[in-house]
Amino acid sequence: MKKKIETTPIRQREILKRREFLKKSAATAAVAVSAPLPLWLPNFARAQQTPASDRIRVGAIGVGGRGTLLLQQLPKSAELVALSDCNLAKAEGFKAKAAGDWPIYQDYRRILDRKDIDAVIVATGEFQRVVPCIEACQAGKDVYAEKPLTLYIQEGRALVNAVRKYGRILQVGTQQRSMEMNRVACEIVRNGGLGKILEVRAIAYAGSELSPQVPLIAQDIPAGLDWNTWLNQASMRPYNKQWMGWMRWHDFAGGEMTNWGAHGVDQIQWALGMDDTGPTEITPITEGRNGQVRMTYANGVQVNYVIEPGKGPMGGAIFVCEKGKLEINRNKFTSNPPEIAQQLLKSLDIEEEERKWSDSLALWQAKWHMQNWIDCIRSRKLPVADVEIGHRSVSVCHLANIARMAGHTLHWDPKNEVFLKDDPANQWLTRKRRPGFELPNIG
Repeated sequence: MKKKIETTPIRQREILKRREFLKKSAATAAVAVSAPLPLWLPNFARAQQTPASDRIRVGAIGVGGRGTLLLQQLPKSAELVALSDCNLAKAEGFKAKAAGDWPIYQDYRRILDRKDIDAVIVATGEFQRVVPCIEACQAGKDVYAEKPLTLYIQEGRALVNAVRKYGRILQVGTQQRSMEMNRVACEIVRNGGLGKILEVRAIAYAGSELSPQVPLIAQDIPAGLDWNTWLNQASMRPYNKQWMGWMRWHDFAGGEMTNWGAHGVDQIQWALGMDDTGPTEITPITEGRNGQVRMTYANGVQVNYVIEPGKGPMGGAIFVCEKGKLEINRNKFTSNPPEIAQQLLKSLDIEEEERKWSDSLALWQAKWHMQNWIDCIRSRKLPVADVEIGHRSVSVCHLANIARMAGHTLHWDPKNEVFLKDDPANQWLTRKRRPGFELPNIG
C-alpha cells in the first residue's frame, strides 16, 4: 500500500533561529512561504544610493503586469532609464504610479538605439519576445527575458545562437532557479541521493485553444495601442479585446503547458540533470489538446504528465525514487518518508533564508533572480537560468503540445532538435511568421 506524501508546511516567517527551526522540522517534512505580495515595492530611490558609475542602466520592453512586478524588484545596483510598450497605457500607468520621469517609447527599438542603456528586461508575451531579444543582443545589450521564452522550438534555437554569437548575458525569468529550497531539492535527486529514479509525476498542464471558427467581431482599437505591433508574428486580424487574453490562444501561446509548465518542467529538467538536452520519446496517453503525456529520456527515466491541474505541484513535480518520494514545488518541498525533507533542511542557511523572505516578496518575487542577472552582467559568467536552459525547458513543453496534436508517439533527437522520420511533426517545430516580423538574420 502506497504511503501518502506528507504535505504539512512550516512557514519560514515563524523561524527565528536555526535551532528552533530544526526542532520544529522534526514534526514535518516541508518548508513554504505564502506572504502576500505588496502592491508597490519600488527600489528606484534606493538605486540612487549606488554610484552612477557602478549602476547597470536598464530599459524595459513590455510594461504589463509581469513587467511591472519585475521593475518593482529591480536591484538597487541597477537603474531604470526608459520604458517601452506598444500599448502606451501600460507604460504610462506604471510611470504615473511610480512617480518616475522616464521617457516612454511605443517602438522598443528606440530603447535599443540608446547608447546609455546596458541591458533590457523583455516582459512581453512569448509570441512577441524573441525578436526584441535577438535585436537587443545585436545592439550590445544584455537581456532578462520573461518566460515562456519562446512560441516554438526553432525560434528558441535562433535566440540561443544569437546570445552566443554576440557574447551577451541572457537570464530567463524562471525564478525558482534562484530559490535555495528548489536548488537543494533538485540537487539531491540529480546526485542520486534518493537512489534510482523510478518515475516522475507532473501536472498535465492544459494546452492552448484554436482560434474560434467564427471570427471575433471587430472592435475599436483602444487609444495608444499599436495593434499591428502587438500582433507581432501572428496573422493580421481585426482587434477584439478577447485577443488580449492571448495566453489561451494557440496563435499566441502554448496554454498553461508553456505558462506554468515553463516553471514545473524546468524543475524536472534541473533535477534530472538534463539542462542541455531533453526526452527522446514523447507519447500521448489520452486524447486532446489537454491530454496526458508520457516522456522518456535516453537514460530510461519516465516523466508522466498525468496529475490533474490543481491537485499537485504546479511549479515542480513528484520524484518517486528507491529511497522515497520527494515533491518539489515553488520554494517548497515535501517527502515521504519525512526524514528526507528534514535532512534537506539541514543543508539550508536558515538565517539567510529568513532574511531573504522577510520582506514579504513571497512566492512571486524575482529579486534574487534579477540580482543574479546583474551580477553576471558584471562578471560575464553564465546566469543560473541561462538562455540554453530556458530554451531546453520550454522546448519540452512544446514537445508535449506537439505530441497532443500529432496523436501518436514521437521520437525526438535532442541534439539536432528534430523528430526522427516524422516530417509532419517536424512542421510544428516552426511557425509561419507575418511579413515584417521575421527573425533577424544573425549569419
